[in-house]
Amino acid sequence: MDLESQIMSQLKEAMKAKNTIALEALRAVKSELLLAKTSGATGEFTKANEIALLQKLVKQRKEAAEQFKAYNREELEAKELAQAEVIQRFLPVQLTEEELLAALKGIIEEVGATSGKDMGKVMGVAGTQLAGKADGKAISIAVKRLLAND
Repeated sequence: MDLESQIMSQLKEAMKAKNTIALEALRAVKSELLLAKTSGATGEFTKANEIALLQKLVKQRKEAAEQFKAYNREELEAKELAQAEVIQRFLPVQLTEEELLAALKGIIEEVGATSGKDMGKVMGVAGTQLAGKADGKAISIAVKRLLAND
């Protein structure tokens, strides 16, 4: 089942259950999908585009939650985090920290990286191989740490 069909199915369930948080999150995903598909900028909309779009939406919700937390707005922070959780259901299973480190060590060996100067090479390969499986920020932090230890 493609992403749009999954979203529509989940939207119907959320409406029946009167789950407003899920409804808002799913409507946002549906809206972004429609915008991306009709913009014509990317040509054909692929699975990789869908994953990137979903990751962007999750990241936006988490950043908004951080802002709300900074201003002691716990109810809004919880709402944003709950929406992020709803959207994350459509992403591939995220790698654990240990799995991420193991994958990055393999990529570092594959690329032949030896120092922080080679971070760009590692990030390029890691970005494509781990797309959707790990957050870009987490990948970057782990690569810096691994290359600093070498």
